[in-house]
Amino acid sequence: MKSGPVAQDELTAAPTPPSAAARLDGIGAYLPGVALSAGVAAVAMGIRHFVPTLSPLLVAIVVGALVANLVVLPSSFGPGITFTSKKLLRVGIALLGLQLVLSDILGLGWGVIAMVVAIVVLGIVGTMFVGSLLGLSWTQRVLIACGFSICGAAAVAAADGVVEAEEEEVLTAVALVVIFGTLMIPAIPLISNALGFDETEAGLWAGGSIHEVAQVVAAGGIIGGTALTVATIVKLARVLMLAPVMAVLSVKQRRRTVEQSTTSKRPPLVPFFVVAFLVFVAIRSTGVVPAGVLSVASWMQTALLTAAMFALGAGVRVATIKKVGIRPFILAAASTVWVATIALVGVLLV
Repeated sequence: MKSGPVAQDELTAAPTPPSAAARLDGIGAYLPGVALSAGVAAVAMGIRHFVPTLSPLLVAIVVGALVANLVVLPSSFGPGITFTSKKLLRVGIALLGLQLVLSDILGLGWGVIAMVVAIVVLGIVGTMFVGSLLGLSWTQRVLIACGFSICGAAAVAAADGVVEAEEEEVLTAVALVVIFGTLMIPAIPLISNALGFDETEAGLWAGGSIHEVAQVVAAGGIIGGTALTVATIVKLARVLMLAPVMAVLSVKQRRRTVEQSTTSKRPPLVPFFVVAFLVFVAIRSTGVVPAGVLSVASWMQTALLTAAMFALGAGVRVATIKKVGIRPFILAAASTVWVATIALVGVLLV
């Protein structure tokens, strides 16, 4: 029989590190879901070459929702789809910073910049207030408020990375962004025409009120070339607000964690992907990045976000939407009208 000290040494010995084969097996668990998401992204991006006005992100979300409700995927796809909807999505959000040039946003003028800040801040505050009246959870309100006030599904996912919402809350918010943002695509051009707006005014309103970047591009394209340019810059200015809003949410979440005395890990003051987003904005704004690199980065960002949108859509099940009830839909409708109204007042004042 071995002596006591030897047995103790055996107990305290460092665990054997996993072999290369074990690590490969771990990676392999993600491959089916990631490959499926990448394949759908490739098809969705290919469709855009034939229908330039059709956003691959929206196509991917719809395909994901159809797959979720019409096909039973093997469980082996689950880990990779989850990885794509969380980790790869955050990389795509960070790369979104390379689309932003601070000089373009400053070129809008301080009046328009103030309008953008008001849309995001008042949009979030108003949505949170109405959501509280409806009795929705704090996390559900945060997801809808950020998605509708900043930049759609990407903002929903970014907020989820900070506040750790329930999965059904995330999927509901994403579905609502798709539904109400898509309805805005024909609505804003029609109402702008009825109000007698010129292309610049209509572009300001579209960029200030519609949820997704892709939806803004679609609406701006319907109105005209000038409107498309203005709408895109205004929308990207709203995207830039993602960084300070996530920082504020992170501080709020840390306080909630302390108040609730939970053992869960407190989020960082500023999530890493938000820091990366700001770094990419700064790099792009210097003007030193070659056009070829920006083109590749833009393609990668679109591909990652498209794959992630499919992965998010794959979790949107009709049964889940029915389960959450009518209250999130009421909040989404109210938030859409509220944000559009703030933007409209801003256009009239500017």
